[in-house]
Amino acid sequence: MLMTKERRPPIRTLRGWAITILNEAGAVRECEEHGWMQDRAVHARERAFDIARRDPPPGVSSQAAAVALAEVLDSIGDTCPECPPV
Repeated sequence: MLMTKERRPPIRTLRGWAITILNEAGAVRECEEHGWMQDRAVHARERAFDIARRDPPPGVSSQAAAVALAEVLDSIGDTCPECPPV
Protein backbone atom coordinates (compact mmCIF):
# COMPACT_ATOMS: atom_id res chain seq x y z
CA MET A 1 0.00 0.00 0.00
CA LEU A 2 1.35 3.39 -1.00
CA MET A 3 1.53 5.83 1.90
CA THR A 4 2.10 9.55 1.46
CA LYS A 5 2.99 12.11 4.05
CA GLU A 6 0.41 14.85 4.29
CA ARG A 7 2.02 18.18 3.51
CA ARG A 8 1.36 21.18 5.66
CA PRO A 9 -0.34 24.11 3.97
CA PRO A 10 1.97 26.97 3.00
CA ILE A 11 2.35 29.46 5.85
CA ARG A 12 3.06 33.12 5.19
CA THR A 13 4.68 34.03 8.53
CA LEU A 14 6.93 32.31 11.03
CA ARG A 15 4.32 33.00 13.73
CA GLY A 16 1.67 31.28 11.62
CA TRP A 17 3.98 28.30 11.14
CA ALA A 18 4.59 28.13 14.91
CA ILE A 19 0.85 28.15 15.65
CA THR A 20 0.33 25.35 13.12
CA ILE A 21 3.04 23.23 14.76
CA LEU A 22 1.62 23.87 18.24
CA ASN A 23 -1.83 22.82 17.00
CA GLU A 24 -0.48 19.66 15.37
CA ALA A 25 1.33 18.69 18.56
CA GLY A 26 -1.72 19.38 20.73
CA ALA A 27 0.13 22.05 22.71
CA VAL A 28 -2.58 24.66 22.11
CA ARG A 29 -6.27 24.61 21.34
CA GLU A 30 -8.81 27.16 20.24
CA CYS A 31 -11.69 28.26 22.47
CA GLU A 32 -14.77 26.93 20.70
CA GLU A 33 -16.89 29.98 21.54
CA HIS A 34 -14.45 32.87 21.10
CA GLY A 35 -11.52 31.61 19.03
CA TRP A 36 -8.77 32.50 21.53
CA MET A 37 -5.79 30.14 21.61
CA GLN A 38 -5.25 28.34 24.93
CA ASP A 39 -2.13 26.65 26.27
CA ARG A 40 -2.39 22.92 26.99
CA ALA A 41 -0.17 20.08 28.28
CA VAL A 42 3.57 20.39 28.91
CA HIS A 43 4.38 17.09 27.16
CA ALA A 44 2.69 18.41 24.00
CA ARG A 45 4.92 21.49 24.17
CA GLU A 46 8.00 19.27 24.14
CA ARG A 47 6.60 17.38 21.14
CA ALA A 48 6.11 20.72 19.35
CA PHE A 49 9.70 21.78 20.07
CA ASP A 50 10.95 18.42 18.76
CA ILE A 51 8.99 18.94 15.53
CA ALA A 52 10.32 22.50 15.18
CA ARG A 53 13.94 21.41 15.62
CA ARG A 54 13.57 18.44 13.26
CA ASP A 55 11.51 20.11 10.52
CA PRO A 56 11.84 23.93 10.55
CA PRO A 57 10.30 25.91 7.69
CA PRO A 58 12.49 26.49 4.63
CA GLY A 59 15.12 29.15 5.21
CA VAL A 60 14.77 29.12 9.01
CA SER A 61 17.25 27.52 11.38
CA SER A 62 16.03 24.99 13.93
CA GLN A 63 17.04 27.40 16.70
CA ALA A 64 15.01 30.25 15.17
CA ALA A 65 12.04 27.90 14.78
CA ALA A 66 12.23 26.95 18.47
CA VAL A 67 12.41 30.64 19.43
CA ALA A 68 9.29 31.34 17.33
CA LEU A 69 7.44 28.57 19.20
CA ALA A 70 8.53 29.97 22.56
CA GLU A 71 7.37 33.47 21.58
CA VAL A 72 3.93 32.18 20.57
CA LEU A 73 3.62 30.15 23.77
CA ASP A 74 4.58 33.22 25.83
CA SER A 75 1.72 35.14 24.22
CA ILE A 76 -0.94 32.49 24.97
CA GLY A 77 -2.67 31.96 28.31
CA ASP A 78 -4.23 28.78 29.64
CA THR A 79 -7.74 30.23 29.77
CA CYS A 80 -9.90 32.18 27.35
CA PRO A 81 -10.12 35.83 28.44
CA GLU A 82 -13.78 36.01 27.34
CA CYS A 83 -15.04 32.83 29.05
CA PRO A 84 -16.39 33.09 32.60
CA PRO A 85 -14.13 31.62 35.32
CA VAL A 86 -14.85 27.99 36.16
